[in-house]
Amino acid sequence: MRSRWSESEAAQLGGADHCETQLRLLAYATWLVGAEPDLAMHGGGNSSCKCPLGNVFQETRLALFVKASGMELGEVEPQDFVGLDLDYLVRLLDLPELSDGAMAAELACHCVRPSGRRASVETLLHAVLPHAVVLHTHPAAILALGNRTDGAEVVAAALAAEVEVVPYAPAGLELARAVRAAMTRAPAAAALVLMQHGLVTWGPTAREAYESTIAQVTRAEAHLAKGRVRALTSLVSTTAAEREGRYAALGPVIRSVLGPGEVDALADRVVLNAELDANAVGLLDTPQGKELALSAPLTPDYLVRGRKAPLWLDQPNLDDVKAFREQLTKAVADYQAEYRAYVARHSEDPGLAERDYPPRAILIPGLGLVAVGKNAADARMVRDIMVQGLRVKAEIWESGAEYRSLREDHLFDMEFRVYQQAKAPQSTADIHSLQGSVALVTGAAGAIGTGICEALLEKGCHVAATDLAGPALDELRATLVRREPLRAIAVAMDVTDKASVAAGFAKVVRAFGGIDAVVANAGIAHVAPLTELGLDAFRKLEAVNVEGTLLVLAEAGRHFALQGTGGDVVLVSTKNVFAPGAGFGAYSATKAASHQLARIASLEFAPFGVRVNMVAPDAVFSHGDKRSGLWATVGPNRMKARGLDERGLEDYYRSRNLLKAQVTAAHVAAAVLFFLTHQTPTTGATIPVDGGLPEATPR
Repeated sequence: MRSRWSESEAAQLGGADHCETQLRLLAYATWLVGAEPDLAMHGGGNSSCKCPLGNVFQETRLALFVKASGMELGEVEPQDFVGLDLDYLVRLLDLPELSDGAMAAELACHCVRPSGRRASVETLLHAVLPHAVVLHTHPAAILALGNRTDGAEVVAAALAAEVEVVPYAPAGLELARAVRAAMTRAPAAAALVLMQHGLVTWGPTAREAYESTIAQVTRAEAHLAKGRVRALTSLVSTTAAEREGRYAALGPVIRSVLGPGEVDALADRVVLNAELDANAVGLLDTPQGKELALSAPLTPDYLVRGRKAPLWLDQPNLDDVKAFREQLTKAVADYQAEYRAYVARHSEDPGLAERDYPPRAILIPGLGLVAVGKNAADARMVRDIMVQGLRVKAEIWESGAEYRSLREDHLFDMEFRVYQQAKAPQSTADIHSLQGSVALVTGAAGAIGTGICEALLEKGCHVAATDLAGPALDELRATLVRREPLRAIAVAMDVTDKASVAAGFAKVVRAFGGIDAVVANAGIAHVAPLTELGLDAFRKLEAVNVEGTLLVLAEAGRHFALQGTGGDVVLVSTKNVFAPGAGFGAYSATKAASHQLARIASLEFAPFGVRVNMVAPDAVFSHGDKRSGLWATVGPNRMKARGLDERGLEDYYRSRNLLKAQVTAAHVAAAVLFFLTHQTPTTGATIPVDGGLPEATPR
């Protein structure tokens, strides 16, 4: 582990006063820690600083600024630290008891500046330490030393003598008292190792606290590097290609078993994130794999993401989709029953034992690890935590030691305490939410496609933007990923190529676990009267507009049948299906054919809960700075025929509809969202998005 502190970067962080400067430097140190997954994983760990703060009475008191609960260390800003009255916090340590609810109330009532955030559960730990800056992290190397039966002795041997070991205590008042006792025993200690809870370092400045963390972790890594005495041996030999191929078939099945029980339960959809690399999850295929993998998490902080344990699928049938579905369905039911029994053993609330507790990770020997989340961010957190846990547990076993788990009652208390549950992934109350949904959009790099992708992301959907490889798709990828790095991907896909379409769908499954909606938007245009329309030009449109629609519909149908949770197809049609224009025969005819294919799909896909609908726009010229490809083809001819410039042509089309409305890509996207959010039980319908053209009204 090496220090990433840059004095030149830090020098630019000065604030208006001493306290503001301290907060900015604390945020910088916290960013550096949060950028290293092996130091702090997804909301685990926290940081603080102490500085004098004045009030309106010209009085000065010492304030503790501590990271807000649940915030990612790598994403905090100075305003994400909750400022509290330090003297009052220290007095709380002498109370005979302090529940989570009472502690949260006390912290909220003694802020020294307004904050809408909840202070960390470990606020009192930071308060009891006298140092100006304190960093608490969960380094993998420290956990690998401490989470073993002889952990205290190994930590003492591996780290500097001035590092004090603190026996496990639950976060909050108990842990703060344990830290106070440790500092009384060893007032000159340079750092603390909290058993099964990580590392605490400090310093008079943010830089010194940060570099103390780096120094202690480096010592731990050096000790681990020379400690391997035995090796884990895999019992399964599968290639990366075999794992990927199996997941393409099984991912949608996993998603359906863990997803909604009803096709309209949009808010219950889940997203998957699979780790299939044998180097990362090789432990699953070893004789020791099951026992180690099902042991408790590395630290109780991870319970809120991954539960007490993942689901282990014994002897999975990976080559028979039907048998795998049945096996997984039973395993999930058994897991839920066992989890309810665990909750009942420790809870005085009978209602708590009646809730659903689906697994947040599934471990599948011969395949890999599949993490489950309400959205891509949740699923990624679970994957990262589980992969790190498998790696550390393997490292402990290979060093000749035995992994040490916390007692079940400690796990329960931490998992269901108020502070932890506040950080747990929450279900949305919006029954039309798309936060767990995945949509594939064809022809996404055009104006209408871009507008649809942006609207889907705005609604919380995960979006796979597909189009031909090239600069337009690259530009769209950069725009969407910059906006939503976890919920947006771009996939090069040629709708006229069956293999390309199948590969495109598979890439989306690999990214999110499955697909819930397909927006068939790809299409091209050509202007020529019938007397001059060549067959080659007609066939080019036919390949994209008709055959492309057929290939996408066919692949969508196969996917939805496999996934078994319903779904949606929305075809971006055109007013020309109902009111064709002279000189526009190739486009009108081929789009009419694609429209008819969608209507047939509404009949064929309905038995497995899939809705197929159409939107029929007219005269969408652009989306922001992106010009419509269709109008780039049609516009020059129309302007010439009417003696208009571009602005005049737009005004002409606006004036000809009943509402005198300019139709935009955002309007088309709104119609698509109407169908995808299941506002009504509708299939086989067409929404005109044209401002009102009587001759184009669907009949």
